[in-house]
Amino acid sequence: MIRTTCSTKEDFVQKLPSMSRTITFHKMKRFDSILEDVDLTNYQLEATRSHSLNSLATESKAAAEQQSDTSISISMPPTPCFNEIHSQTSTPRGTTTQNNKRILSYSQASTPRGTVFPESPASGKFPSTPSRNPKINNNNNKLKDTRFDSFKTWSGRLERQISALRGKEQEPISQPSHHIETIPVDRYFDALEGPELDTLRASEEIILPEDRKWPFLLRFPISSFGICLGVSSQAIMWKNLATSASTKFLHVSLKANLGLWCISAALMVIISFVYALKFIFYFEAVRREYYHPIRVNFFFAPWIALLFLALGVPASVTQNLHTSLWYILMTPIFCLELKLYGQWMSGGQRRLSKVANPSNHLSIVGNFVGALLGASMGLTEGPIFFFAVGLVHYIVMFVTLYQRLPTNETLPKELHPVFFLFVAAPSVASMAWATIQGSFDHGSKIAYFIALFLYFSLAVRINFFRGFKFSLAWWAYTFPMTGAAIATIRYSLVVTNLVTKCLAIILCALSTLTVTGLLVTTMIHAFVLRDLFPNDISIAISKRPKTTRKWYLGSSDTKHIDQYLKYVDSSQNKDIEASLTHPNSSN
Repeated sequence: MIRTTCSTKEDFVQKLPSMSRTITFHKMKRFDSILEDVDLTNYQLEATRSHSLNSLATESKAAAEQQSDTSISISMPPTPCFNEIHSQTSTPRGTTTQNNKRILSYSQASTPRGTVFPESPASGKFPSTPSRNPKINNNNNKLKDTRFDSFKTWSGRLERQISALRGKEQEPISQPSHHIETIPVDRYFDALEGPELDTLRASEEIILPEDRKWPFLLRFPISSFGICLGVSSQAIMWKNLATSASTKFLHVSLKANLGLWCISAALMVIISFVYALKFIFYFEAVRREYYHPIRVNFFFAPWIALLFLALGVPASVTQNLHTSLWYILMTPIFCLELKLYGQWMSGGQRRLSKVANPSNHLSIVGNFVGALLGASMGLTEGPIFFFAVGLVHYIVMFVTLYQRLPTNETLPKELHPVFFLFVAAPSVASMAWATIQGSFDHGSKIAYFIALFLYFSLAVRINFFRGFKFSLAWWAYTFPMTGAAIATIRYSLVVTNLVTKCLAIILCALSTLTVTGLLVTTMIHAFVLRDLFPNDISIAISKRPKTTRKWYLGSSDTKHIDQYLKYVDSSQNKDIEASLTHPNSSN
């Protein structure tokens, strides 16, 4: 108890101390003292203090009517820490001196909000002590993190139903947010940069938190199906090695084809299941990937992987596939092509010269793979139709990418493996046309030689294979390399000599080693290092650009301003203050 005596009533009004001031118990004697030989339990201690404070409030009101001297008594509750009790000699609480005339007690009504002790001591209530385990509170805050709700669909309702079954207290249902709308394609080009449109510009901001790792489903991209393409194409290659007459001397068993086919089927099921969960729980993220001008090409990947599984099915599983399977698998590819090719031709921001990228080859390869499977089933018209569609669009695509019309930028090192997609389309096209015609004729040889030249032109560039970090883009090596190896096996059946046989063995060995190394490396990064799936910035851009204040330099000449900005952008790692020299100033 702290007492302050004022000489006059006016001084009391002016010197009334602030209730929010903090006083340490080391600075005042007998502050927060406890009588000696106190040995009570927590429940007895709380009851005793509550009774003492109630008595103090009653005595204070009675003494206020009898005494005339002005004094102030601030009743401060003890510290909330009850575990350690120090024995001290102190004056019993509630005693008053004879000179005191008047006591002003401050109750809960006179205590402002936001003070340290909001509850009234006179009511017998003590401040609630904070939790001694802060990890529990942090875990609860993480579980209740609502910053990702804008990307959820009906998963919140499912979570509430699960919590209700567990008997947990339900929170009020919030109204669905209305700020998630379809992002126009212009925003992707304005907010993102780079050939793959996956890097956020410095002047932009994302709508998802940057201070933590996102949920796994939000970080799981559609490009993960590239793993299925690589492994399933290996099953086709080993099937051809075991059944081809030109490679009979290797004595390859069909068990390799069976094992790889089972692994690729398992991978396809797992990746499809995970992405289906993303579609269910985070539909907004899938929708943004679909409207992304580059990511939309990877929606062909799961259907192409299923076509590969049909082509590489072991003879022990089935001998003949029903033709209805071909129509089922080619229907989604045909629908995607109607949308994508129409946008390339109609113009606008999604025209081919604007969005052309090596990943666009995935939309072309689907035509040739479908033609190959249909022709192997005995179909004629359907395979020729898709072969013609793929051929005309591949020619346009090849010319556009060869000249780098979109941005005239070079791909970063992390995306150099994507260049091998140039090899995929002509390799599969040569086999598709050979199956349609019934022989590896001149048309098939032309397509095969184009693929072989592109393969060699990329393989001799050693700088493409070093100096960049592992990512899912590395799987772009596997599928085109395997396609070139299979086409070489088919070519060695027509041109039977030592060179073609050695070339087929070398390409098959390189493809197998690449797939094995990438599969092991992918598993290490996914399950050990856990850095395979970083935050997917490209799906978290805002619909509207970030508003920034315009600023100008001392010169009013806009040409000088542009020159200054270009200089600053080109020297990111240099001292920016060094670039403040006026453009007209001499060196």
